[in-house]
Amino acid sequence: MLKRAESYLTEITATVIFFIIGYLFYMSLKMSGKTLLIPDSILIYNTVFVSILIEALPFVLIGVFVSGAIQVFITEDHIRRLIPKNPFLAVTSSCVIGVMFPACECGIVPIVRRLVAKGVPIYAGVGFLLTSPLINPVVIGSTYMAFGNDGKIALLRMLIGFIVAMIVAIVISFFFKHGQVRKKVTDIPVSKEMNRAPLTNRIKEACRHSIDEFFGVAKFLVMGALLAAFVQTYVSTGSLLGITEDLVTSTLIMMGLAYVLSLCSEADAFIAASFRHLFPTTTPILAFLVYGPMLDLKNTFMLMGAFKFRFVITLMFLITVTVFAIVLLIA
Repeated sequence: MLKRAESYLTEITATVIFFIIGYLFYMSLKMSGKTLLIPDSILIYNTVFVSILIEALPFVLIGVFVSGAIQVFITEDHIRRLIPKNPFLAVTSSCVIGVMFPACECGIVPIVRRLVAKGVPIYAGVGFLLTSPLINPVVIGSTYMAFGNDGKIALLRMLIGFIVAMIVAIVISFFFKHGQVRKKVTDIPVSKEMNRAPLTNRIKEACRHSIDEFFGVAKFLVMGALLAAFVQTYVSTGSLLGITEDLVTSTLIMMGLAYVLSLCSEADAFIAASFRHLFPTTTPILAFLVYGPMLDLKNTFMLMGAFKFRFVITLMFLITVTVFAIVLLIA
């Protein structure tokens, strides 16, 4: 408890000092009568960075509160009864549950991390991780509207996403069985007495875990948002999108674009629709729509902070290869 308090105090102090220095610098310029000319690119970078944070933070907050509730109210016995022991059935059930649980790719990371820490097999967690941000009523509805009420794109997005999630999770089951969660200060087991404590005490404990989880997740979200904003501001995508003749190349380019743009899955369909006229087929567009919610820059940082390095690299490789192959085969 003391170490955690010292860590929070250090982070808060550093942040306050940073803003004080910035304020003093601004006031010194103002008092001297000098004008600070800020380049337009810096202003654009700042706008993009803030917009990414504003877009992601509500989902992260929902995610950490769900994570705190899982830590306090869901016991290991509940998990063992809910998840089938057969890996294939466990993956299938987790993918189906993910479809019924709308979440952003940022908010789902702390939830899956907590579930795995409580005893859910890592492969079942992967199925939930990949389907929840991609195949839910909100995302499918926005996709349907973005493409002019064309149900084909929305249907293919659901189909390809579910197939990819199943394949990746099943392959993961051969290499990783349990664990893979990074040990943190927030991994404090809930005592058996807490399970019998009054509801108000349990809610307080859940909120405490949620706050701990938020401080652990938020720094990786900020780092990912900083990098994604830099790419969106300073890396030109026009020259890349000029290469549209080759199907394989254009598919890889759109997957790369989905990764670096780090768009929220509820809104990415409208961006994808704006690229539709550049390609003779919908294959690159579907690659963009399926790959982005499963893997992007900002949630890569969050995954690295939540799970072990070897597992995250393996997961990234499997998602990339599987999305690329399935999109080309089906679309």
